[in-house]
Amino acid sequence: MAVATPASVPLAVTVDSASPHESKLVDETLAGSFLDELPERLIGDKAYDSDPLDRHLAEDYGIEMIAPNRENRRKSQDGRRLRRYRRRWAVERLFAWLQWFRRLVTRYEFHADNFLGMVRLGCLKIMLRFL
Repeated sequence: MAVATPASVPLAVTVDSASPHESKLVDETLAGSFLDELPERLIGDKAYDSDPLDRHLAEDYGIEMIAPNRENRRKSQDGRRLRRYRRRWAVERLFAWLQWFRRLVTRYEFHADNFLGMVRLGCLKIMLRFL
């Protein structure tokens, strides 16, 4: 999982197994932030549309969660906030940039800590481009 700026500069990254749901990994991702301050808003896909997650982020971190509604839920967000969802491509571009590094495409590292180190190294190279 990753958190990125609108310019696709990584702010936080983390790796985990495929079994936990993405919404359960938000705290761990925010804890792995490269900066001291957290963003004001997070934009996620439909998997992040849950009232408990929205409340948790607002109360504990002061972060507004923007995610489109799932089909089986009533409309809980207005269209003005969802216009920001179109900016989600910035995170997809970050993942595309991380795919330039062969060690990340083909996961050579067996241990998750070693792989996370390689992901952070890739993020560092991306961040150095913007300095």
